[in-house]
Amino acid sequence: MTVWFDSACPLCQREIALMRRLDRRGAIHFVDVCAPDADCPIDRADLLTRFHAQENGRLLSGAAAFAAMWRAIPLLRPLGLLADWPPISPAFEAAYRGFLRLRPSLQRLFK
Repeated sequence: MTVWFDSACPLCQREIALMRRLDRRGAIHFVDVCAPDADCPIDRADLLTRFHAQENGRLLSGAAAFAAMWRAIPLLRPLGLLADWPPISPAFEAAYRGFLRLRPSLQRLFK
């Protein structure tokens, strides 16, 4: 599994640091989109707009990408399975979109 993240974002830095600590098996390959040599499957600007992950060759974004990352970490796997469950997944995506509207304010707060 691969996760692309924005190292220039203070929220992303904290989130990825936590995920790295929880990923004791090393199941996730984290790619810093801001690194000049980053291998990006789509346009870098698109990767910076929404959270992206690749699971089993499938590129995911938004809440689906978070759910995939959580499923790769045993402690968070139940949350990842719940977030991917069709009756619940639209609510997770709606929450993620709401977070995106708040993200700029939260980034300024965490700088």
